Amino acid sequence: MTIIGAIIGILIGALLSALVIWIVGRLGIGIEVDGFGPAFIAALVIAVISQLLAYVLGLLGIDMALLGIIVNLIIAALVLMLAGNFVSGLRAKGFLGALIGAVAIAAVFWLIGWGVSLLV
Repeated sequence: MTIIGAIIGILIGALLSALVIWIVGRLGIGIEVDGFGPAFIAALVIAVISQLLAYVLGLLGIDMALLGIIVNLIIAALVLMLAGNFVSGLRAKGFLGALIGAVAIAAVFWLIGWGVSLLV
């Protein structure tokens, strides 16, 4: 893979993540997003925070894939709350709101994956 291919892949992933965050924000369950721009920035911030967290946990010998769904959702909610502190235009309605938002984001991603699998 070339560097251009990697950059295009990252941008497509960020755009898809931003779309999902924006959709969940429009639903008004758990998180609020002021528009697509803040959702895009939030997607980038969430990706960076998640990768840093996965790196630190990896240094401690903890594999995020083995933590289980509940722990991963709690981590996702904490990352969502943390991203809300860095991105103006993204607000989580407390920890419970961030947890509901994380579940909603996971559900929308699952629905998209399911829809794509029907097409392939």
